[in-house]
Amino acid sequence: MPELPPRVLFGAAYYHEYQPYERLETDLDLMAEAGFTVIRVGESVWSTWEPENGRFELDWLQPVLDGAHARGISVLLGTPTYAVPPWLARLYPEIAAERATGERVPWGARQEIDITHPAFRFHAERVIRRIVGRYAEHPAVIGYQVDNEPGLELLHNHGVFQRFTDHLRARYGDVATLNREWGLVYWSHRLSTWADLWRPDGNAQPQYDVAWREFQARQVTEFIGWQADLVREYARPGQFVTTCVDYPRPAVDDYRLAGRLDVTCGNSYYPMQDALAHPGTATPADARPADDASRTWAVFQKADWMFASRQEPFLVTETNANAIGSPWENLPAFDGQWRQAAWAQISRGARMIEYWHWHTLHFGTETYWGGVLPHSGQPGRTYRELARLGAELNTAGALVAGLRPDADLTLVYSTPSKWLMRKYPPLATADGGPDAESYHGILDPFYRGAFDAGRQVRLVHDRQLHDPTSAGPGPSPEEAARRHPVLVAPALYLVDDATIDWLAGYAHAGGHLVLGPRTAYADQEARARHEPAPARLVAAAGVTYDEFSNLSRDLPVRATADGPLRLPAEATATRWVDGLTVTDAEVLATYEHPHFGRWPAVTTRRHGAGRVTVVGTVPGRALARALAGWLAPTAAHGWSGLPDSVTVATGTAPDGRRTHILHNWGWRPVSVPAPAELTDVLADAAVPAGAAVELAAWDVRVLAGPAAGRD
Repeated sequence: MPELPPRVLFGAAYYHEYQPYERLETDLDLMAEAGFTVIRVGESVWSTWEPENGRFELDWLQPVLDGAHARGISVLLGTPTYAVPPWLARLYPEIAAERATGERVPWGARQEIDITHPAFRFHAERVIRRIVGRYAEHPAVIGYQVDNEPGLELLHNHGVFQRFTDHLRARYGDVATLNREWGLVYWSHRLSTWADLWRPDGNAQPQYDVAWREFQARQVTEFIGWQADLVREYARPGQFVTTCVDYPRPAVDDYRLAGRLDVTCGNSYYPMQDALAHPGTATPADARPADDASRTWAVFQKADWMFASRQEPFLVTETNANAIGSPWENLPAFDGQWRQAAWAQISRGARMIEYWHWHTLHFGTETYWGGVLPHSGQPGRTYRELARLGAELNTAGALVAGLRPDADLTLVYSTPSKWLMRKYPPLATADGGPDAESYHGILDPFYRGAFDAGRQVRLVHDRQLHDPTSAGPGPSPEEAARRHPVLVAPALYLVDDATIDWLAGYAHAGGHLVLGPRTAYADQEARARHEPAPARLVAAAGVTYDEFSNLSRDLPVRATADGPLRLPAEATATRWVDGLTVTDAEVLATYEHPHFGRWPAVTTRRHGAGRVTVVGTVPGRALARALAGWLAPTAAHGWSGLPDSVTVATGTAPDGRRTHILHNWGWRPVSVPAPAELTDVLADAAVPAGAAVELAAWDVRVLAGPAAGRD
């Protein structure tokens, strides 16, 4: 982690150049009064920095930086390469991105360019050097954001395709090897020369798609790394370089991308109002996550995803200041919800909360993406709520800056599997069509179940499991078993032999490995494995299968009478069934159905010092919650008797103290008994063990205990 101020940075994106009239001093004064400590500037206005080819205007930002510094507000300076000026598009039409071969992305929005094109790179480097060279020494600048939300388009430009061919040549060596590895005997796709490689537009071969998507992410990672290296030529010691990651972007591999940066930064947008009610009011009670209006769990999941990129604390570059979205999506937060979302992200490792954006824009596409200030420019309810949060962060200080969150379960995330499932989804939508979100359709219920059970989750990329250069669980299964006693791996479809063997070794070393649908079914080239499924894990799991089925309706699931798993009456299986055949495992749950009832829904087996559990379906909410409670019988947070609307997130502060952040996600005030002697951080008051901790509607309490291992 770079050197950052000893408190959670708090602020907003600020575009003085967008204001319809002069109000710089007023804006900065209001920011200071609200406790703002950081602003992001400059990344969206290349045409302001360079209004004509080679004519630069750089001084306009000076008053903003000077004014911020005078008020103790730090600055994150952006490079403007994601929004090219009209003159550049006019002079070099060939830099236009193609989202299909020969189909140029029309100019008029943003990110319409081929980021690999030499003409674009020439002008991008020139403007980057001029901006960063001008302001690198300014004392307000603590870091740089290169570009913004990269990876919007999969580039089909001629030069990109030629580089893709070169990439394949370097990787496979010759077309004979490619033919064999991709199975191109199928449908007469065997190549006789590299010139035979077809364009991606009509491709229907999974192996091609895997390579194409991985290559596209490489281009984005290289582009951002190229910019970061340019900026580092000017950056002062202590300044950091990052980019703002929009995690669902199609050409983003956040694990690889974060490796080229000094710290992870990402967007965290979420629906507000009733969408933040927990546990929600979905009907039926076992509804799939996508059918449930409650999205509280997703706020935590996005933060855990950002932590996972480098397995360390992160910065939130954009999050809701007000209603976010289209002109017909006006749902600003209820009182208290801004605090709740911010503290939720901080509890999972956020070291900066930066809002999009300071003032609501008076023109442009995002006219109704609400800022801290409304269109009138006068402080209102949003400003007052955020000012309260700013004061709390100032009070909490260094205690909460860089928390390392606890985890009861660790969930394996596979970006390559997600990419493949977008084009070849195993799940269907309600109307029977392909569900492009199938990967998260399998993964999210496991996360949601843990959240509903009051368990905390750590996300880990599959490539962090046994990569000795990563910051993940560690290179050895033994170390991982100690640090992550429960490892859940659903939808890990694309996986190589080494990772599967590592998973088996993890369980043998004492970890509890949980396998979900589609895990270990294909290799790293998306070739269905010829071993019995789950490949290379049959002996460890004690089950195998060769049949699977989509489900057109949910099936009741019942626990075996003498087993350790207890299920509520509403437990169901959804969307998918693996036809598990038991060879040497204990059946924990079965389907209540005349056909599918022949197969178990959940099995478990001892393996060495650990255990392998197989979940053969996408669990509904009640089943997922019960599974999480069985996998982690005791929550790490140590609280008991929690009302349904209350969540607890715990972690370790940089100074070793234990933190407890409580949320009440509902309208009814509640009271919770403290499990130990704690300190109310925001009120600076002692909380005796057993004392009632009161939470009002949509409230947050921040508590601290002694350092682990201390009296």
